[in-house]
Amino acid sequence: MDSTANLLIFLATCFSLFLFITVLKFLEKYWWTPLKIQKALSLQGIEGPPYEFFHGNNKASTLFRYEALSKPMALTHDIVPRVIPQIHAWINTYGKNYLTWEGNQAQLVISDTGIIKEILINNDGTFPKRKDDSAFVYKITGDGLVSSEGAKWARQRKLANHAFHGESLKNMNPAVIASVEAMLEKWKGQEGKEIEVFEEFRLLTAEVISRTAFGSNYLEGKKIFEKLTKLSVLVSRNYFNARIPVISKIRKSTDQVESEQLAKGIHDRVMEMVRRREEKVVSGESDNFGDDFLGLLVNAHHDSDEKNRLTVDDMVDECKTFYFAGQETTNSLLAWTVLVLAIHTDWQEKARQEVVEVFGDQNPDHQGISKLKTMNMILNETLRLYPPVAAVIRKVGKGVGLGKLVLPANMEVLIPILTLHHDPELWGDDVHLFKPERFSEGIANATKYNSAVFIPFSMGPRSCVGMSFATTETKIALSMILRRYTISLSPAYVHAPFPVITLQPQHGIQVMLHSL
Repeated sequence: MDSTANLLIFLATCFSLFLFITVLKFLEKYWWTPLKIQKALSLQGIEGPPYEFFHGNNKASTLFRYEALSKPMALTHDIVPRVIPQIHAWINTYGKNYLTWEGNQAQLVISDTGIIKEILINNDGTFPKRKDDSAFVYKITGDGLVSSEGAKWARQRKLANHAFHGESLKNMNPAVIASVEAMLEKWKGQEGKEIEVFEEFRLLTAEVISRTAFGSNYLEGKKIFEKLTKLSVLVSRNYFNARIPVISKIRKSTDQVESEQLAKGIHDRVMEMVRRREEKVVSGESDNFGDDFLGLLVNAHHDSDEKNRLTVDDMVDECKTFYFAGQETTNSLLAWTVLVLAIHTDWQEKARQEVVEVFGDQNPDHQGISKLKTMNMILNETLRLYPPVAAVIRKVGKGVGLGKLVLPANMEVLIPILTLHHDPELWGDDVHLFKPERFSEGIANATKYNSAVFIPFSMGPRSCVGMSFATTETKIALSMILRRYTISLSPAYVHAPFPVITLQPQHGIQVMLHSL
């Protein structure tokens, strides 16, 4: 009897000790460490909204966003207060560099362009990409090019560079032109009627990325795009939800379950495409896996050198990344450019005259695209006012000195691209006006600052690999549209920029097309 009682006492003591240690670790992670970081940054002159236990500043961020999105907005390019209202408010309260909290994760918001440049051009792993396999966004990118690090990233970047630069990019132009022609053919008979171009461009850019990178048409990639779009909505809806990792794995929310189902559906669709490529080679129907992006991935999957070989998950992650990023970025740029041209008809006419001068009545060609100086200015100014991504985040991989600051490991730095692009100190008092002439002498001379001032596609080694692809596709599409139509804004248009990973028009972009 005594031995049984002793055993029970021993087990109870062990359980109590385990519970005590667990509580201590929880308090350290969600209370003591955040307060310690907050104090350390405060001593260096960095203030911010106070940390709230467990939730950090997520509740406040959600409230800011809810209030901003619930109010109507005038037709203005001053979009920062609506798109990232919490950053706008806290910069005005605490200064351009301030500390905030995403749950218990410390984030230093940095607007100092010198420090931003130091972070983005760093290539020694001090500031890696944020990686969180419990986050909804991970279901979209996986461990693909956007989030991978080290040798794996270098290998993936090399593949992407090969697929989307130089001669490869030039060879994509006929497919882009064919896709635009199909869209314009569908528009015939719609002259003088309202068209919602954001959705039209979503279909167009999806078709282009499917054909150029994956050798398929939009119908084949449609299911993948639909699932990725649904995932992006879940990301936006859950971005500021604080989660305890253990609990979130044991008790999954409805959105978590749906995101996992969507991710599996995307995986299965991609593998169907891969298997078709492999079967053609096995059957002798083809002697290679193809020279498009998917072909490069499948080749890498079958590489004889195990060090260079891509796993199945690697292939799927890269496909997801390029399906999503290749479509969403271009769709955003093309849609917002059409909006500003519909508003600023003087620049629309200048762009049209340039297109006619360079191409006449012919479709765009590779040589002519590089001569579109006016259009290039228009695109840069659109990217300044409406960058595809409002902010980028980097992890502090190890304790580091940054400018005059000393930052502990594992905190994050957030670079608010949108606020930089709308900062009157960097661009002048006319910062919210659409003035493409800012870029008449190129990007380097657009402001007096020679630093990280204009970064719509980020900068440094982790800059967007699809930047040239996105801008070239946009130039081709705009050239072909402007040669056929004048564009005016529909009275039904409601200005409501909305961040869903990329910057999107919440209610679409309605325009009227008039034949020339």
